[in-house]
Amino acid sequence: MALHQVRPRILGFISEDVSAWLVATLVLLAGSFLTAVLSWAMMNLFGQQLRQRFELQAEERFSRIEERFQEQEQRLDGLRRFFANSESVSNDEFRGYAEALLRRTRALAWAPRVRRDERLAFEQQARAEGSINFTVREADGSGGLRPAAERDEYVPVLYVQSQASYGSPLGMDLLFEPVRRATLDRARQSGRLAVSQPLDLIGVDPAFTRGVLLAAPVTRPGATEPFGYVVAAISMRQLAGDGLPTAGHDNLSMRVIDLSADDREEALFESPTPAGHSELSETRRVRLADRDYRVELRPSRTFLTTNHSSAASLVVLGGLLSLLLSALLYVLVSQRQRALKLVEQRTRELRAREQELRGTHGQLRGVLDAATEVAIIATDLRGVITTFNAGAEQMLGYPSSEVLQSMTLESLHVPRELQARAAQLGARFGKPIPTCHAMLLEGGEQGGQQAREWTLVRRDGSHLTVNMLATPMLDDQGLWVGHLAICIDITERKRVHEALAARDLLLKKLSAHVPGGIYQFKMDFNGRFSVIYASDGIRDIYELEPHVLVQNAEAIFSRIHCLDASRVRSSIRASADTLSPWREEYRLQLPQRGLRWVRGEATPEELPGGGVLWHGYISDISDLKRVEEELRALSVTD
Repeated sequence: MALHQVRPRILGFISEDVSAWLVATLVLLAGSFLTAVLSWAMMNLFGQQLRQRFELQAEERFSRIEERFQEQEQRLDGLRRFFANSESVSNDEFRGYAEALLRRTRALAWAPRVRRDERLAFEQQARAEGSINFTVREADGSGGLRPAAERDEYVPVLYVQSQASYGSPLGMDLLFEPVRRATLDRARQSGRLAVSQPLDLIGVDPAFTRGVLLAAPVTRPGATEPFGYVVAAISMRQLAGDGLPTAGHDNLSMRVIDLSADDREEALFESPTPAGHSELSETRRVRLADRDYRVELRPSRTFLTTNHSSAASLVVLGGLLSLLLSALLYVLVSQRQRALKLVEQRTRELRAREQELRGTHGQLRGVLDAATEVAIIATDLRGVITTFNAGAEQMLGYPSSEVLQSMTLESLHVPRELQARAAQLGARFGKPIPTCHAMLLEGGEQGGQQAREWTLVRRDGSHLTVNMLATPMLDDQGLWVGHLAICIDITERKRVHEALAARDLLLKKLSAHVPGGIYQFKMDFNGRFSVIYASDGIRDIYELEPHVLVQNAEAIFSRIHCLDASRVRSSIRASADTLSPWREEYRLQLPQRGLRWVRGEATPEELPGGGVLWHGYISDISDLKRVEEELRALSVTD
């Protein structure tokens, strides 16, 4: 009875009769789906991290604004108490006290209450104290001051201490203008600090004209009515913007909005850094004296640029890998007739490697589980173990009942490591060091106690590499009562490093068998060329080492024939402008092999920064060109 012939399958599961396009399409779709899932998960994680970073910085900015508002209140209240507790305050005394309070405050002023019948005597006294031509004045509506009209009461500015002088407001009656008068009335009625609606400040730097007045009534002990007011001229631009990063470097775009008017809102401060396009925002009401202000924070373009998502790179990389994998399978399936034996051999090798990987995976899984545990071992002065936690049991395989009061920390170490460490310490200190103290003594390194790498012996005789930090244990009197060793398993970290090195070596070996050379070529937004990656095959094409091309991409054009150099450059720039695939055949003038023909193909990819990145290969077609020339010559002869 004839047995049914078993038809070989490519990679063990792809039939020989299946369409190569179908295989490539399915692989590309699967890779695209996996890339989309990973990108979606990464975008969600990135969004959460971005919101946390923004909220942390916004909370710090809110706290800074609140602290500065409180500082203004405390400083003005201190000036108020200075006047309330003094019999009289001269101009020099006022300046000496107020000068230290001008941090983030444009000006501080003292304005006493003056009745109609006291005005003349008040003006004469002010002139006598040194204020020449002093008179009670009021705003004239054009930005200047004029003598005040007769009224029942005045609150003129008598003393002023400002950061810079842009016209003195001495003598200005604060009761004349409705906004200032309303602020003083609220302060007098409440007996506490009051802040005005936004207004134009007088006598300050024009860049800080728009601001508010913070007023506090000054009352003698036992009195019910204030005999004057201390006033602070505050510019929100200076108060909120002082100390912020320069434009283009601030992570937050901030606005401080006055909420005093019911019909409109006025922005007292807007940071020069523009807000980026993001849904993230934070708003908080902060209080200055008796008014609320709304502080709005949004992430700036700098913040969004600095904390950009790598999802696009993942999509590009995943799409590229999916495309390359589908192309590889297409080639394998399309050449199945000629490569059947090779595929079967590779399949057996892959299955054997799969079994090896499964065994290695089991070992790595065990090491990974143990890596999350920390072994804590305490000893007395003799080195006998007195504490052996559950992490140590799991890591070393000893039950605590078998270790406590019976084993020493020295017995868990590899003897040759202790002997080598003891010899090293002995040479350093000039005296013999017992091996039981080798893992506990410091070798004079800077920084005090430091962790060292040791090899521990498990209960089954196997070895375990750990990072151990040994420190002395002291009692309440500071006496040395023992040692404490904290061990962290670093076996997995070492194995990961070895796996990474093996992967890099594998990539180098695979690229060495690719005909010609593969490369990544980049053109910056300013037209500068650079080579990101070049395989070893590039050495045979250009007779240049790959690292030379990575350091200086212009070395490529030094090998191109002088008649083809401008054409190659133009084709590269045309590919960059249209993002179309680059294909070109050109001549090379090499030092050793002379004139050679090469063919290059690459796929461009636009970079976020404005540049273009090509992924491609280049191969030597000199033999093909020579055959074409011979055929052309034969055709002419015929």
